[in-house]
Amino acid sequence: MRITCIQMNMLAARPAENFDRAEGLIWQALNEKPDVIVLPETWNTGFFPREGLESLADRDGEKVKTRIGALARENRVNIVAGSVANLRDGKVFNTAYVFDREGRCVAEYDKTHLFTPMGEDDYFAKGGRLAAFELDGIKCGVIICYDIRFPELTRTLALGGLDILFVPSQWPDVRIPHLLALTQARAIENQMFTVSCNSCGTYGDTVYGGCSSIRDPWGETLAKAGAGEELITADCDPGILKDIRGTINVFRDRRPELYHEV
Repeated sequence: MRITCIQMNMLAARPAENFDRAEGLIWQALNEKPDVIVLPETWNTGFFPREGLESLADRDGEKVKTRIGALARENRVNIVAGSVANLRDGKVFNTAYVFDREGRCVAEYDKTHLFTPMGEDDYFAKGGRLAAFELDGIKCGVIICYDIRFPELTRTLALGGLDILFVPSQWPDVRIPHLLALTQARAIENQMFTVSCNSCGTYGDTVYGGCSSIRDPWGETLAKAGAGEELITADCDPGILKDIRGTINVFRDRRPELYHEV
């Protein structure tokens, strides 16, 4: 599976322009002949406007489904459409959408762990379910940014036989070493590919650090971005998973009867 990440710089609180920019970058990414294109977190608004958030948010993914889903269908490509600020049932969620080659929305995921140090929990509602899905017959999952600090979440997905984990994010430059370490750790401990698609640029006083990466199940880096807007592409061969999981069979050797609060 050939995967291209779009490390996108977005404009604060300007969703119309961000949609146009995302579409343009998707067309550019198609030159890489990918099977899957990935966008970062909250690319429609940036992370995140405190004023007028509800009016800036998508409406139950309507724009994403109409515009990004149409690109997936037109170009016969899977798109993990990052996440968007999304108004649903009177609440704003941080929602990831995934489209298959037919343009069908095969997964929706509301971010479950909200980043309290920046007050995300004061403006967004928490999600309450996980998201696993298949793209081209390969088992995949998606989490969003801060979620990766919670290994229980990724392990729960992994126990369902996940092969590729997508992680759209808005990770600041001051903590990029954490992002790199966590994506590598999640890949190694769960024996899966991890695809981290981060943003870049600035929002207010925060500088977002880029460094999107695609890692194999050994934790080795297949592709890594710098700090600015760019595309990265790597080929992820699920065929290697059987040998890896057979060599060090962490799932067979688990002791779930011990995994409880002490």
